[in-house]
Amino acid sequence: MTAPLSPGATIGIIGGGQLGRMLAAAAARLGYETVVLDPQPDCPAAQLASSQIVGAYDDRAALAALADRADVVTYEFENVPVAAARALAERLAVLPPPKALEIAQDRLTEKTFLNGAGISTARHFAVDSDADLAAALDRLGGSGVLKTRRLGYDGKGQRVLRGLAAADCRGLFDAMGGVPLILEQLVDFSFEFSVIAARGADGTGHAYDPPRNEHRNGILRRSIVPAGLDPSTLAGARKAAFALMDALDYVGVVGVEFFAIADGGFLVNEFAPRVHNTGHWTDAACAVSQFEQHIRAVAGLPLGNPGRHSNAVMENLIGAEIDDATDLMRQPGAVLTLYGKAETRPGRKMGHVTRLAPLSAKG
Repeated sequence: MTAPLSPGATIGIIGGGQLGRMLAAAAARLGYETVVLDPQPDCPAAQLASSQIVGAYDDRAALAALADRADVVTYEFENVPVAAARALAERLAVLPPPKALEIAQDRLTEKTFLNGAGISTARHFAVDSDADLAAALDRLGGSGVLKTRRLGYDGKGQRVLRGLAAADCRGLFDAMGGVPLILEQLVDFSFEFSVIAARGADGTGHAYDPPRNEHRNGILRRSIVPAGLDPSTLAGARKAAFALMDALDYVGVVGVEFFAIADGGFLVNEFAPRVHNTGHWTDAACAVSQFEQHIRAVAGLPLGNPGRHSNAVMENLIGAEIDDATDLMRQPGAVLTLYGKAETRPGRKMGHVTRLAPLSAKG
């Protein structure tokens, strides 16, 4: 793609969840059509998109239809089949590039790539057997976080290990599914924060103020802006995000998760090649949200100013918390976003509320 997409062009979105829904809304504001590929009819994104292709993410006919109807393709989650993304990229631009998907889908590959780009992470070891696990634990003093290398989100596919000896490792590899694993060092961190950044097709980069993130049961509970980072940590984290995007020749929005270390340093936990839950506050607190910024980037438009006009606290509405939506609307400064999901389930993100401060005078 050598020139910006004209209004009326079509942006393809692989994935029909809440992120795709908010991308479709942002695209419509800028005058673009959207077509969503998702196996679930009337998925959340399809409720706001111009049209939907119902099909599996690796269905050749569905992918061909997407390529026929779209002028550029993006995606809303990082487990899109890489082969599908590469096949689409032979016909039209797929942004962020499929290489970003490939790296983000494997935790060991991801950390190796980050380290190669000069970005620090926790110590880590590949684990393909109980013997590998015992050896890795020995090097980490008997403790660590054992994770599946692929898939897993919101705390799934993980197990914290503390004070284990070699004999305690018997059967753990099979208990984790007998799939390739990674053991990561337990990090003594002060808090978690993230950088939501964007890179345009011309290499221009912008980053939003980092939020401080709080999790419960492995699921993001809230993001708080400002995060209270000291200037050197803030500058270093932004530099790391830009270095990652440059190394990938990235186009679009990325979410990079960090551990803040007590001495003022930081380690990167992981990155997501897409708009990110910890950036949802930007839709209420910024003139240009992360969703519009992503659409601007993949459409070849100038990136917007990421500055915010308010402090913000974003909280996910999980499971039955959606029942409180009407009460939330009564709260001053509360901006509610619901995801259009038909079924409420425990642990499922149903929406979010962003509380802004300070408020202007009452009207």
